[in-house]
Amino acid sequence: MTVTASPAAPTAAARNRRRTLLSAARALAVTLVVLLFGLPIVWMFAAAFKTNVQVTDPSVGLWFTPTLENFRAVFEAGQIVRSMGNSLLVGVVSTVLSAVIAVPAAWAVGRFAMHRAASLVLVARIVPAISLLVPWYYLFAQAGLVGSYTVLVLSHMFVSVPLIMWIMISFFAGLPVELEEAAQVDGLSAFGAFWRITLPLAAPGTATASLLAFVFSWNNFMFALVFADDSTQTVPVTLFNFISYASTDWGGLMAATTLITLPVLIAAVLGQKYLIAGLTSGATKG
Repeated sequence: MTVTASPAAPTAAARNRRRTLLSAARALAVTLVVLLFGLPIVWMFAAAFKTNVQVTDPSVGLWFTPTLENFRAVFEAGQIVRSMGNSLLVGVVSTVLSAVIAVPAAWAVGRFAMHRAASLVLVARIVPAISLLVPWYYLFAQAGLVGSYTVLVLSHMFVSVPLIMWIMISFFAGLPVELEEAAQVDGLSAFGAFWRITLPLAAPGTATASLLAFVFSWNNFMFALVFADDSTQTVPVTLFNFISYASTDWGGLMAATTLITLPVLIAAVLGQKYLIAGLTSGATKG
């Protein structure tokens, strides 16, 4: 008597092999991404505790005697502390004002299909900001704003408002409109339903968009280089001071970079739950 193998057996085995290969491929991809983005950060943190000679010596790896001289020199210079305060002020103010403008605008586009108006806002994301520096500088100089915090906030809002708006449009479009309709039946106006019902539900998306806008403001170099002066200089421009024509203070540069990276890194870690929820909600709700 001949026993034939079940046709399901090889199929199940092949399926298991396929799952194993996919799992291995995913693990390899994740490892490559972590190495690609993680190694430069590890090198930066390590270089902050090295001398300039050790930074430029390829034979010095992760085994070295750390020094705090770079951080001491950065703090003694004093500019980094003031620049971080300037960046924090400009980042917070521009992000809050952008959210106040962009979140209701995104809700209006999502609820009332104002896509033509939204397309005009998208132009701000398409036009290269560098092409606007000359007319901006002329207008702001005529208004006496060059070198002030106002010009930095306004220039950052030019990018932050469209960024927040386009993130929030898909988020609001994914929220059920029946909630607002029920609130209006109970006597609320359309904006009242948005303020009391929809806006609290959109907190993850708002937090995500605001965090991304703040990171843009914190890292922006071009606007601060052109519009700021010594008193309103932000951290990216201060980092540029560690680079001279003849040499580069690598230890001081890495120490200063570490100091300005930590606040954003901590904010991203603390807001990770809202960041993930905000980035995925617009795509999964409907």
